[in-house]
Amino acid sequence: MFKIGEIYRQVKYNNDDSILYEETMDGLSNYYYETHVEGFDNKFIFQRGIHKIKDVKGPDGNSRTPIIFISSSPHKAGSSETPWQDKYDPDRGYVRYYGDNKKSGHKAESEGNRVLLNLLPFYESGDKLIRATKAVPIVFFERTVVNNRTKGNLKFQGYGILEKAELITQYDSNKNEYFSNYLFHFCVFTLKYDDEVFDWNWIAKRCNSELTNEQTNTFAPKAWKKWIEEGKSSLHLVRRSLSVFDIVKKNEQIPKDKDKIALLHNIYRYYDGKKHNFEFLAMEVTKKVIEENGASCTPGWITKKSGDGGIDFVLRIDIGKEVLSGIKIIVLGQAKCTNPVSNSIDGRDVARTVARLKRGWVGAFVTTSFFSKPLQQELNEDKYPILLINGQKIAEIVWEELFNSKMDLDQYLQSLENIYKIERHIPEDVLYL
Repeated sequence: MFKIGEIYRQVKYNNDDSILYEETMDGLSNYYYETHVEGFDNKFIFQRGIHKIKDVKGPDGNSRTPIIFISSSPHKAGSSETPWQDKYDPDRGYVRYYGDNKKSGHKAESEGNRVLLNLLPFYESGDKLIRATKAVPIVFFERTVVNNRTKGNLKFQGYGILEKAELITQYDSNKNEYFSNYLFHFCVFTLKYDDEVFDWNWIAKRCNSELTNEQTNTFAPKAWKKWIEEGKSSLHLVRRSLSVFDIVKKNEQIPKDKDKIALLHNIYRYYDGKKHNFEFLAMEVTKKVIEENGASCTPGWITKKSGDGGIDFVLRIDIGKEVLSGIKIIVLGQAKCTNPVSNSIDGRDVARTVARLKRGWVGAFVTTSFFSKPLQQELNEDKYPILLINGQKIAEIVWEELFNSKMDLDQYLQSLENIYKIERHIPEDVLYL
């Protein structure tokens, strides 16, 4: 049994079956104990980020892949080993993962990427039989740090399917070359129908060569069965989502990584004495957050210092491209550059933006610090459409931009002041850009 968010110990395997039967190791549940399948010689050892377990042939002669592992080490993000940021967000049913073509000189369709790309048509298929016989469950593990121990700690982050694959450009700092890779978006399935546990017995059955693909599905979690029956149209029903107020703690809103917290402090210091210029970065970060979530974004302008009425920048969300079926949404932005760790944003800070919103508009508040618990509760209860962008998110985006652009921080922040204009308009004017 696996539980989302729980950490499991994976010690080095030396062909000693005795380790498979120890329920706990070093105070953690033993990964090999939880995944042991009697009579199956693959011990589910995975070292690669995308790892496909060897195929099994059923009694009907059809082969199947029992499972695919996706794993990465977000705590290494920004290093030469992992310069980009994978994102695990199982509570919202989402995993973002950069493929395994990690450096220049290789094709984007590397071995692991090709495995996922070949499976995508099965996940997208409208044919129930194809989904039942060809779709492969994908499980997500995050390699994490426990008590300064950097290896052998696996946090279970759920299971699901591949939703989308994007061909992207990345940069190899060692060779000073650009290269192609894939960015994968996964849907994490809910476990609410299964007492919030993932039963490895299903995977054991998928390893059983005496069972057909269809027979193994009888042991699957209920969300998987529903998706097999209804396909892509049911994703919003099977996607994991917590039914609680999304209150994010302070320590989750500011970077834990020492390099990123240093970056955030350097951003704060850069704007010391010229806080109005922080609005350029706030505009850029808001634009990227919107685009990360799948919408198009049209930047507007930075407002002039005097008479802005609590609005620091204006932009537009574009949903759809058709005249009749497309939607343009005005976004009013507010920015506050304050001490990253000591000054929280509360209701008084956001009140001016809320007061300016008209029906159908959206607000965005961007800060180098964090949002207080009472503010988050108020926005949840009153259903105000406000994007809250904290110091953690700013650090993530700027870190990635610095890596991709090869600029230093001052160069990057200065470049933004050359992109966006300071103008005086009414917000509605952004609809005509």
